[in-house]
Amino acid sequence: MTHLDIHTRTGWPSDVETLLAEYPREAWPDHPHFAQSIRNWMGAHLGFRQLGELVRLDTEAYLGKARAPEDYGARLGYFGNLMVRNLHGHHTWEDRSFFPEIQEVDDRFATGLETLESDHETLDEVLERITGQANRVIKLIQLDEPQAREEAKTLRDTAAEIEGFLARHLEDEEDLIVPILLHHKMRG
Repeated sequence: MTHLDIHTRTGWPSDVETLLAEYPREAWPDHPHFAQSIRNWMGAHLGFRQLGELVRLDTEAYLGKARAPEDYGARLGYFGNLMVRNLHGHHTWEDRSFFPEIQEVDDRFATGLETLESDHETLDEVLERITGQANRVIKLIQLDEPQAREEAKTLRDTAAEIEGFLARHLEDEEDLIVPILLHHKMRG
């Protein structure tokens, strides 16, 4: 499997960007094959970006004492779980159903799809880490609030990591997938 590191890559190699040049991002909304299903998929991506940012901002507000501990714990439990659960479900569906469907139609982009699947494995590792950290912070809010603040610093860093990861990965995913969908008139 070819792996392009999510933390160091910038965009796609030229062979993967073939269709992106023909179907640039700024033209997608006006394209006749930019179907509602594509809009919904990209809308889910926007929601993931927003949840990643929300978890980080809430953690920073808690660390800066602008958010009460109990309020922060409740929000972290709700929005953190929402982010983790929905990201797992979304990328599992992509790996098992959506990406194989796309590769079947246009196998020129197998390397790109493999890279996205590899990203999902990395994302799983980071989501597992943030889940453990968040659970620990939530418990410590009740048991030892000063220690919860110390633990929240690590959580903030992981939330920022997820936020950056999602920004890069979701843009890469859209830049690879949407031109294929448009070109082959899929999902319409």
